[in-house]
Amino acid sequence: MSNVVVGLDIGTSFVRAAIGEINDEGSIEIIGVAARESAGLRNGVIVNIEAAMTVIRETLEAAEQNAGYEVTSCVTSIGGVQIESLNSRGLVAVTSHGKSNREITSQDVERVIEAANAVQIPMDREMLHVIPQDYIVDGLHGIKDPIHMIGVRLEAEVHIVTASKTAIQNVRSCINRAGYVLEGVRLKTLAATEAVAIEEELELGSILIDMGAGTTDVLVLIHGAPVCTASIAVGGNLVTNDIAIVKGISTVVAERIKTESGCCWLPGIEEITQVIIPGIGGRPPEETTQAELCQIIQPRVEEIFTMVRNAVVHKTNLTQLSGNIILTGGGAQMKGVVELAQHVFGTTAVRLGVPEKLGGIEEEYRRPEYATVIGLIVGSKNSTSSKDNRKKSKTRDTVRSGEKHNIFERLKNMFF
Repeated sequence: MSNVVVGLDIGTSFVRAAIGEINDEGSIEIIGVAARESAGLRNGVIVNIEAAMTVIRETLEAAEQNAGYEVTSCVTSIGGVQIESLNSRGLVAVTSHGKSNREITSQDVERVIEAANAVQIPMDREMLHVIPQDYIVDGLHGIKDPIHMIGVRLEAEVHIVTASKTAIQNVRSCINRAGYVLEGVRLKTLAATEAVAIEEELELGSILIDMGAGTTDVLVLIHGAPVCTASIAVGGNLVTNDIAIVKGISTVVAERIKTESGCCWLPGIEEITQVIIPGIGGRPPEETTQAELCQIIQPRVEEIFTMVRNAVVHKTNLTQLSGNIILTGGGAQMKGVVELAQHVFGTTAVRLGVPEKLGGIEEEYRRPEYATVIGLIVGSKNSTSSKDNRKKSKTRDTVRSGEKHNIFERLKNMFF
């Protein structure tokens, strides 16, 4: 088993890479991270192979230099409008294998997952994840691990995530042309969840919102499993464009002003803070205030949160969750974003999703925008460990859901 795992997050605004090393105790140490401004992407979709390839190579090489370790492969994520999902159910009869009782085995669970997986998807789409939500034994719901139970009928409810084949092929092409091997592709929000969410949040029901530059991706989890994935085709770039249009400046300058002085919650501004707007073409600089900027920013961010809320209600019919709303991505860095989300969703249970502190000398990754890339490392490590355990026990990890160290590890072997 290789003791080095590399995560690569290809975003609209930035490409981020992280290198994790698994020590002798089985823990992860982050030994190198790097980030470079993206090129060749629009709203999370690769539109220029050469430009994207160049940035990917530069980012991975920078991470290698920081870690002092040369790598050859990586795991990446995918999100945005190229992602679709659906819920499905499978049913099988439990085989007795010559015994008088009908004890459910791992093979039975494999069969019911395959039955739930037997859905028609368009030719241009690729199945990315099949994640069990619930097992039903002879009509009894709420079973997380049915193995060794007695029954004659086994059902499984699963969440299926598909992605555009073209999008995956373009990602693979960019990484291969950069000189690396693509080991696996995961759903962006699923990876972020593994880095920032805790078991209680997932069991009670929580929403993870990844606030990217081009898109806002959403994952709804109940009882430890996804029930809904969604993507809103708007993100932080629209906020930047609003500032640029209103103030008559370039998007580059508007992005810098948004990052340095932006706030999206007007009641949270307690003092008057002056902001200098550079002049263009000989025009003198202009003075504005943080409050005036907030009046530009807040309506757009509020609109994004409202669209997320409407999408979740439409797809799940949920009106209340007992867990948390977890904010990740670069947009979660903006001042006042937690308070605005609390206002839109009508709850105080909103927090920033910051990756837990892992070993190693790097600390830069402990920010919301690194949730996805760190989650890729955590998920890959757990997937590899679960495969090793499966070889010893001869029981496929796809059917196990007992250990929570990684709530999705029971199906990862299908995707890597």
